[in-house]
Amino acid sequence: MSRSWQRKVQKNQEQINKQRKKHGQGPLMSAKSGKAALDTFKGRSYLMPAFLLLFILFYVIVTINSDAFKQADTMFWVTIACYVVLACLFLLRRPYLSVGSDYVRTRRFAGDRNVYVSNIKAINTQKGYIVIEQHKGGNWVFSRVMNRYPIEPMATRLKAFAEQHGIPFTEK
Repeated sequence: MSRSWQRKVQKNQEQINKQRKKHGQGPLMSAKSGKAALDTFKGRSYLMPAFLLLFILFYVIVTINSDAFKQADTMFWVTIACYVVLACLFLLRRPYLSVGSDYVRTRRFAGDRNVYVSNIKAINTQKGYIVIEQHKGGNWVFSRVMNRYPIEPMATRLKAFAEQHGIPFTEK
């Protein structure tokens, strides 16, 4: 089906659903029904912000104790402010794992990445860790210690995902 036809169908569905809502009736079907629901598991990154704050503290101590430091140097304070902002960004930008119908998605440094079923070699779980092995590229490791992921619910959802698509799943 062409994209223009899909857009026309979606537009008509939205119009009909608006009319049905005015008359007190439920929608026929969702206009966005092509998208499957995602199961998303969010973590929290504490180690990278803590490392950056320790680095800032080290930088301040070394710079203030040196003889070459000028008290009126604004670039020093701009550098400190930039590192604090970077630490806040790492703290607020939560890592996640989303499991879709035929792919797994997570956030990496360069942005969101997907791994489709055809590229997943195996899924391994052990206490506190989940490893998604790929045919091409590096393995994805989700850790309770590093990013505070909810490992047990993730493992049960990934086990169902692996069984659905015939991917080897091992628990250690």
